[in-house]
Amino acid sequence: MTIQVALYAGLTRYRPRGAQNRKATVDVPDGATVLDVMRQLGVPDDVPCVSVVDGTRATAETVLRDGETLSVFPPLTGGAAAPDRAV
Repeated sequence: MTIQVALYAGLTRYRPRGAQNRKATVDVPDGATVLDVMRQLGVPDDVPCVSVVDGTRATAETVLRDGETLSVFPPLTGGAAAPDRAV
């Protein structure tokens, strides 16, 4: 089956050849999970990632279906706390 994979930020180094604008078409076996795809792309198991399949949060065990899009992000950090507001 064929899926789309989009890798963001530091994960772009694992994009397969032929990827365009962070996104690549990848052939995977039927029943492949998010973890299977990550390993196929060469992403080490200890690299923290947030996975989303067609807009819904996914786990490593999520089984992918033909035509879906797997988007993978590093965990987000940083930002500032909202300032206290005077009432």
